[in-house]
Amino acid sequence: MPSTIIPCLRYRDAPAAIRFLCEAFGFSEHAVYRDDTNPDIVVHAQLTFGEGMIMLGSVIGDTPFAEHIVQPDQIGGRETQCPCVTVADLKAHYENAKAHGATIIDDYEEKEYGGAGYSARDLEGRLWYFGSYDPWAPPG
Repeated sequence: MPSTIIPCLRYRDAPAAIRFLCEAFGFSEHAVYRDDTNPDIVVHAQLTFGEGMIMLGSVIGDTPFAEHIVQPDQIGGRETQCPCVTVADLKAHYENAKAHGATIIDDYEEKEYGGAGYSARDLEGRLWYFGSYDPWAPPG
């Protein structure tokens, strides 16, 4: 069953973010809904990675929901959460992310608890963690 917890993100340039997330991090477009009067505004998008999904949209206007969210550059590049994505071929994913301009924060590293991981920022500074450790796999 696909994940029932889906991170929702906002981007100032959502069309560019969608391209970057697909090219650099390997997401696929599942659905993208643009504003009828301004195609540069993404009202809602769904990107998939394996059985997982993220949703995103453009930073637009003063909505009740928008009052509760800030962009990373508004708080010194810090985050209060970070999407964690399990990747089968992590080394290739890492090299692809670097080749497409992702800012690597923590280099690729083998972990003592199993698997490997690295963290990177996307084109608008949002922090991501990618790893090969599968928390759903049976122990041992």
